[in-house]
Amino acid sequence: MLAGHFSTALVAHQKFPKGTLLYFLIASQLQDLLWFTLHYLNLEPTEPSDVFDTTLSNMTVDMLYSHDLLPQIFWLLVIFIIGKVLFKSTQIGLVGSALVAGHFVLDFFSGHPHHFFGADTADVALGLYATNVYLAIGIEAAFCVAALWYYFRQETKLGIQRTSQNKAAIIGLFIFGIVFMLTIAKASFRELFALPNFDFGFNSSVPTLILTYLGMIFYLNYFVPKFKLEKNSLV
Repeated sequence: MLAGHFSTALVAHQKFPKGTLLYFLIASQLQDLLWFTLHYLNLEPTEPSDVFDTTLSNMTVDMLYSHDLLPQIFWLLVIFIIGKVLFKSTQIGLVGSALVAGHFVLDFFSGHPHHFFGADTADVALGLYATNVYLAIGIEAAFCVAALWYYFRQETKLGIQRTSQNKAAIIGLFIFGIVFMLTIAKASFRELFALPNFDFGFNSSVPTLILTYLGMIFYLNYFVPKFKLEKNSLV
């Protein structure tokens, strides 16, 4: 998943505002951020290397340390300690760990293949990006719709008012995520636009993914806090 994980961070921050939204956003995407780092350590090399040749279906990476089941115990502990230390709250640490666990659960239904620990061990995900990418995207879209509906409904109950432009900005980010994934589901940008082979130094897959994820994180961190409370909710 891409956008779907971010929706879990919004709900977590709504329920536990003592933790910062940025912490919850990072926790929700921890495994993917680790994947990018491990790619550069040559521990989880990602192919194709050219972003214009990349599709969800043809992307290959053995996410041994970032996404396989066994290492999740370590990452759950790491994000728990960070949350507990930063916010002096066991509860926030546990919520951060729940987001990390939620990332794994959501990837079971919509994501790349994952294993217990290594490609030669048992599968622990459906791997629909490789076998039925449109079903995977459909699952993510449905999850985003449900999560955002719940999020905005709870905001109304809490007396939170947003302008229509602000709501559109937040929802638009998730629409972008789904449309982006649909665009590269099975056909690469090179195939779609008949692009020639070239290397300008900016068309590598992982740097593009990093910019996309960081852009989405900071985008949500900017737009989500822009609301006001109804007067009667302050009484």
